[in-house]
Amino acid sequence: MTKIDGATLIARSLKSQGVDLMFGVVGFPVVPIAVAAQKEGIRYFGFRNEQAASYAAGVAGYLTGRPAACLTVSGPGMIHAIAGLSNAWSNCWPMILLGGANDSYQNGQGAFQEAPQIEAARPFVKYAARPDSLARIPDYIEQAVRTSLYGRPGATYLDLPNDIITDKIEEEDFNLPPYCPAPPATLADPREVKKAIEVLRSAKQPLVIVGKGAAYSQAEDQVREFINTTQLPFLPTPMGKGVIPDSHKLSVASARSDALGGADVVFLIGARLNWILHFGLPPRFKEDVKFIHLDIAADEIGTNVPCEVPLVGDASSVMDQLNTALKEDSFTFDKDSEWLATLSEKARDNEKAVEAMCDDEQVPMGYYRVLREIRDQMPPDHLLVSEGANTMDISRSVLMHDEPRQRIDAGSFGTMGVGTGFAIAAAAVSPEKKVVCVQGDSAFGFSGMEIEVACRYQLPITFVIVNNNGIGGGFDSLDRNQPNPAQYTIAARYERMIEAFGGKGYFATTPEEMTTALKEAIRDPNPNIVNIMIDPKAQRKPQKFEWLTR
Repeated sequence: MTKIDGATLIARSLKSQGVDLMFGVVGFPVVPIAVAAQKEGIRYFGFRNEQAASYAAGVAGYLTGRPAACLTVSGPGMIHAIAGLSNAWSNCWPMILLGGANDSYQNGQGAFQEAPQIEAARPFVKYAARPDSLARIPDYIEQAVRTSLYGRPGATYLDLPNDIITDKIEEEDFNLPPYCPAPPATLADPREVKKAIEVLRSAKQPLVIVGKGAAYSQAEDQVREFINTTQLPFLPTPMGKGVIPDSHKLSVASARSDALGGADVVFLIGARLNWILHFGLPPRFKEDVKFIHLDIAADEIGTNVPCEVPLVGDASSVMDQLNTALKEDSFTFDKDSEWLATLSEKARDNEKAVEAMCDDEQVPMGYYRVLREIRDQMPPDHLLVSEGANTMDISRSVLMHDEPRQRIDAGSFGTMGVGTGFAIAAAAVSPEKKVVCVQGDSAFGFSGMEIEVACRYQLPITFVIVNNNGIGGGFDSLDRNQPNPAQYTIAARYERMIEAFGGKGYFATTPEEMTTALKEAIRDPNPNIVNIMIDPKAQRKPQKFEWLTR
């Protein structure tokens, strides 16, 4: 008769359900879980703060389509990780938070770090529970994994008391449930599929918007076939970039405002009409625009504006339905249409304006010149993490992507501070690829200490800090008697931080210094930082509309 403890049973149950990555910070009472996870073959990455660890777990779920785990201590540790739960909730990414808790027999007595953890997690999760016995731990973990994946993906939470973790059980007294398979491939109503094609066929100024839902469902082959068959112009959302290559001739990303404002029919593929798309409302869109909406969740259909054609189902499966229907009754949008000509002309004008700023060699440098250098130095097979106000927004128009899930940024929640955790997760998921994390100095500061994690695990990450000495707009000097609330230390030498942990740092103030530093850093398989000073007054190209409709 062999006994195992609860920590081993938790780890074994996670591994049996395909949870291969765990990020966290250990302490009472979860140290045994981290140790057991490593013994069971789960790769554990120890962070410095639970917030960054929880961000890592969420984005790992997005990249792999399978939830990763975040492990935290009780009380404050679990509460810090709610940041990642909320980010996964907003972005619809699968993850599992495992929160340690006080012994269950001390509930209500003011135990060490006792807190209402299930209640705290509940607003941001699809499932929250506390196992009621050791024997049922595998069932709870299977439920948490399945719920995070099925339907609209999202976060789940398990509360793990110390007595559950340390107690022991005979191996014959529990059963591991079967591996939870990928979600069923749900299909749209065939009548709606046919109607969608007819509405698109009748459109004079159609537009396809490709969202990160299409990237998550790995629908790139089907979406590319659809665009190549119909020859419809398309616009990717920030994390929908690469589902169809940005270099594709039908991309109208450079004419975004004109495409959104002029379309009479918009086909949303895994994209939501939230703030990123201005809620589907005027003046960003036409008053009478018709929406065809493909989404995994029926309750997303009709959000903010009426839906002409609802396509509820898995993006890859529904796009297969559309492609099959097109084989029987195909159509191709007129390549000589005035709509395409107008968008192409506007795109060329905007691209010329952007390239002129990218080629500006003045010192101090602007955002566009820095991002052009990153674009020119980037290896083909890479993962990009981008965050920061202007840094992230401008990078969308300068950094091009030809593969899906190649770009990760602040996403639907617009969360600043996610970049370092995201970069570590990206390197954990794809250790064979170079990860380039491009951040503003403010964004880097949220989780800058996590560079020690990158060094400890020798992850192939280059952190590029675009430094303007502040939040949003920059500053030339610091008034120490009355600092501006958005101001930071002038010309802070962030690159020296990584040298404390064995990495290499670079500091650049001119295009020549930047070129030399990036060339060496991006080719170095070890973690490093390139700290680039820019003009504090540098701004993005003037926008026709604010990003957020007010």
